[in-house]
Amino acid sequence: MLLVSLSAAAGGSASDTIKRASERMLTALENERAAVEKDSTRIYGLVDEILVPYFDFEKITRAAVGKPWSTASPSQQQALTRSFQELLIRTYAKALLSYSGEEIRYLPEKQGPKSTVVVPTEVRDPRSAEAVPIEYRLHKKGGSWKIFDVRIDAISLVENYHQMFKPRLRRKDGVDGLISDLDKMNAKGKG
Repeated sequence: MLLVSLSAAAGGSASDTIKRASERMLTALENERAAVEKDSTRIYGLVDEILVPYFDFEKITRAAVGKPWSTASPSQQQALTRSFQELLIRTYAKALLSYSGEEIRYLPEKQGPKSTVVVPTEVRDPRSAEAVPIEYRLHKKGGSWKIFDVRIDAISLVENYHQMFKPRLRRKDGVDGLISDLDKMNAKGKG
């Protein structure tokens, strides 16, 4: 009976998933603020531990890469996913470092296309009247809600990277070149 209760609590709605992930991350960030200020690289571990399980990085990578994904070998697909995941973790972690008590307002979720759900939120700085709209797009995978795209102020993370990757994938080194570029960007971002 306890396992059924825990399973139901862990599932919940897409909105519950976003709220739970956000609250866990912000609580951890506040609890670790002093340590993170001494060593900013600690934020990567927090993001990896708390947020990564809520994302479907393979689906994100597949969409960002587009058609070349289908011609990539399984090892190239794994390398792309791993490298892109690391880049996204670093990007998100750096954005979190600037968090300073902004209010998050969770709006009612909406049904998206093909069994997906959109969870709209607004992030408002207490010192400003303007709110930044953020939409999380989720789908069910393995019985859990997983994020496969984030739109900040109507700009899709996946579409943004897709446009960035397109010219890189057209080069003669194609997928391998993109993997190399991502690895270089990750190496440059360490520390």
